Amino acid sequence: MDKNKIIRIKDIAKLSGVSVGTVDRVIHERGKVSEVSKAKVEKVLKEINYTPNLLAKTLGSNKVFKIALLAPHLDEDPYWNLALSALGSTQKEWQPYHIEILPFYFELHNADSYHKESERLLACNPDAVISAPIYLPEALTFSKKLKVMNIPFIHFNTLITEADPLAFIGQDLYQSGRLAASLLNLVCHDQKGSLATLHIVQSIQHSIHFQDKENGFNDYCKALASPQKTTSILINAHTQELFEASLLKAINEFEVKGLFIPTSSGAKKTAEVLRNNHLKDIKIVGYDLIQDNIDLLRSGEIEFLINQSPNKQLYRGVYHLAHHLLFKNPPPKKELFPLEIITRENIDSYTCAQILNQ
Repeated sequence: MDKNKIIRIKDIAKLSGVSVGTVDRVIHERGKVSEVSKAKVEKVLKEINYTPNLLAKTLGSNKVFKIALLAPHLDEDPYWNLALSALGSTQKEWQPYHIEILPFYFELHNADSYHKESERLLACNPDAVISAPIYLPEALTFSKKLKVMNIPFIHFNTLITEADPLAFIGQDLYQSGRLAASLLNLVCHDQKGSLATLHIVQSIQHSIHFQDKENGFNDYCKALASPQKTTSILINAHTQELFEASLLKAINEFEVKGLFIPTSSGAKKTAEVLRNNHLKDIKIVGYDLIQDNIDLLRSGEIEFLINQSPNKQLYRGVYHLAHHLLFKNPPPKKELFPLEIITRENIDSYTCAQILNQ
């Protein structure tokens, strides 16, 4: 039979030597069919590699699949504003296929808020979940509840392996830390001093994605032919003045020549301190194409940015969950985005592409 020809139920009936009704009952597993007739139909189905049109079947049932999103509130941080910028267009794209995306937002630096929103999400009994599991203990608890309820879930931005999600969408955070170390060593190799990971997040002890980046950074520096000294600086300051005093103290104490900032929002505060104190020789590697970082890269106050494409992570996560719900297609266990190095020379091409993809 012509492989390009659309196979209809009446074609299968003709090939099997049974009625259209019998074929329909075999395909949809309903009603009584004799073992002989069933065997004839299944033999033909196997020969023609027949696959039922699951999309038509689903749309015909009028079932609406609910995909719940659990993420930090987009107004709290420019990174999450960028990460969720594709939500509106993604909702519109999947709406004709009876896919509804329900967002639940938690406060970025509030683990209790994460827990409360995860409980609200569970109460709506979604068909699938995509989440950014920033807080380790709370995320593990949430994942266990999803498993008990038999709700498939995908992680984006941060992977918690113990939670065993259906898939992870994002970057290899350990490797991105190694990349940052490589870039800083490239521009600081002829200077004396140490390289530092700078954390400016109150809840760093709960943020596993920061830890993975720092581990990669430190391991790279230790494995060099001449191991590079590293240190970790944690600053919990509520004013720019206190932040500046703490950073300058650490820079002097550890003789810092390069700073790795594993968050997208920390580079602006850091660059301001270096600028005000004429410390232009200290190099910075940061993350993500938020506007402040773009401006600092163009002015030369940041050497490199590592692009995580956060706006694409959400889109791909919803894509995989939609295909899983509609077509029973299992997603890849991991979809890792490339580690993109952004410099002053290529920033324009990335910002233009980012505008077009919004």
